[in-house]
Amino acid sequence: MHRYRSHTCAQLTSADAGDTARLSGWVHRVRDHGGLLFIDLRDHYGMTQVVCDPDSPAFKVAETVRGEWVIRIDGTVKKRTPETINPNLPTGEIEVFAREIEVLSTAKELPLPVFGEPDYPEDTRLKYRFLDLRRETLHKNIMTRTRIVSTLRNKMNEIGFNEFTTPILTASSPEGARDFLVPSRIHPGKFFALPQAPQQYKQLLMVAGFDRYFQLAPCFRDEDPRADRLPGEFYQLDLEMSFVTQDDLFATMEPVILDTFEKFAGDKTVRREVPRIPYDVAMRKYGTDKPDLRNPIVMEAVTEHFAGSGFKVFAGMIASDPKVEIWAIPAKTGGSRAFCDRMNGWAQGEGQPGLGYIFWRTVQEGGVDVTEGSGPLAKNIGPERTEAIRAQLGLSAGDACFFVAGRPEKFVKFAGDARTRVGKELGLTNESEYALAWIVDFPFYEWDEEEKAVAFCHNPFSMPQGGMDALLNQDPLTIKAFQYDMVCNGYEIASGSIRNHSPETMIKAFEIAGMSKDVVEEKFGGMYRAFQYGAPPHGGMAFGVDRIVMLLVGVSNLREITLFPMNQRAEDLLMGAPSQATPKQLRELHIKLNLPN
Repeated sequence: MHRYRSHTCAQLTSADAGDTARLSGWVHRVRDHGGLLFIDLRDHYGMTQVVCDPDSPAFKVAETVRGEWVIRIDGTVKKRTPETINPNLPTGEIEVFAREIEVLSTAKELPLPVFGEPDYPEDTRLKYRFLDLRRETLHKNIMTRTRIVSTLRNKMNEIGFNEFTTPILTASSPEGARDFLVPSRIHPGKFFALPQAPQQYKQLLMVAGFDRYFQLAPCFRDEDPRADRLPGEFYQLDLEMSFVTQDDLFATMEPVILDTFEKFAGDKTVRREVPRIPYDVAMRKYGTDKPDLRNPIVMEAVTEHFAGSGFKVFAGMIASDPKVEIWAIPAKTGGSRAFCDRMNGWAQGEGQPGLGYIFWRTVQEGGVDVTEGSGPLAKNIGPERTEAIRAQLGLSAGDACFFVAGRPEKFVKFAGDARTRVGKELGLTNESEYALAWIVDFPFYEWDEEEKAVAFCHNPFSMPQGGMDALLNQDPLTIKAFQYDMVCNGYEIASGSIRNHSPETMIKAFEIAGMSKDVVEEKFGGMYRAFQYGAPPHGGMAFGVDRIVMLLVGVSNLREITLFPMNQRAEDLLMGAPSQATPKQLRELHIKLNLPN
């Protein structure tokens, strides 16, 4: 028999009854039932119940073992009686009567419990992550992640992509976040950067004549942490293709992602239809460029119904500024004053003056049921305008509508948040499905209010729609890009573009954003040089692996699907990073510290 085990803790069934088995694992818990000891033994694969009575030669040792000790047991497999069968365990029809127990390793008093998985401070969980990972839920999440990554890799191989590995030590590049810099000992005063993404390398691979590249790439960005974004390190399914249009990319990747979601969706459904929504439409209808389409609420402009109305606040705003709009957020089933007041209170908590509303109810007029608008806004604008709003939005008695006013660019985020809130509060958002969409036609440039200048809105390497002609003859703020995102349930899960492969167009695009040819050559010299020697039309994208796993596992924090994450202060409490460098290390790197007071 093997030194440690003949079976794993998930293998034994009633067919093994009467056999001798050897198991090794961790003591999940010990229960004393009047002198009869029950030990739940756990390993990577599952759990087996071990029984030890006073007549067993193993009993003395069994009495000493504690939670999370590592032990080996030899014993006889026996069927459980019908009333003691545990249907929730794969091994629930059997138990092992221990004849011998060997303690392989003891455990000190635990800083956090494994059994029962009670809530515990995050910093403690991260400091003792090796214990945290023993918890069933987190262990299961990590194994699901492993299977999702394996599925994605296999699917990319199946459709003819080749996996390449790109450098980790590279040049600094503006990808939208701060770089992590690595000082060079050999070149004093110079620094490598950890890649924010393999963007330039994968484009250079296309120029080099390869096709259909992919990589499960580690990416490094010095960003502030949040629940759906880890500080420091994350992973992308990165891909690039030559001689493709935007439609080709969608047709290639849509089945990969849909099939992966369906495979791991559990009891949730996956919408197979993936609409393509222009950026401007997404902002207008949903108040965000990553809309949650499980929420059926679509916002509409109702400016005309308030222009010149008795509601002086809105009417005055419209009269004084032609760019002012009034947007309606319809709320089916939300037609109660209590809910409307609750939403108004929420808006004030978000720093807004309030959230105007109308709700509709049934009243009797002359013995006939009629639908009537109620609330301060309805009173001020009158029944005709109120009815026109109801008809436009397709609302009925028992429904409500909320209104936001001003210049859309200033209130759009709040409007989107209000839409999300209404959908969740009223149970309109279908929590049992995944709804994906492509967001297309992103603006190529945006106005940087801080710098008072035109800046790239998204990926600076995207191809502007209209090419060089658009750059020469259009208002930069009106130019769209062949830039696209994939979103799911309110999260961005991928971003990509058709690339700008023309050196002349590239220089012009950066000039508009305030970067001279010399700066472009300095920062992107490799790519700029490559484009002068025959660059194919190409495009690609990158899927956020961590975020996809988070959605499929059903958690809202990336730390629940990551092996060794940092905390909210971007610290690795387990390994003690970041740490101070020694004087010797600093001298070798020719670095002198200038610390804040």
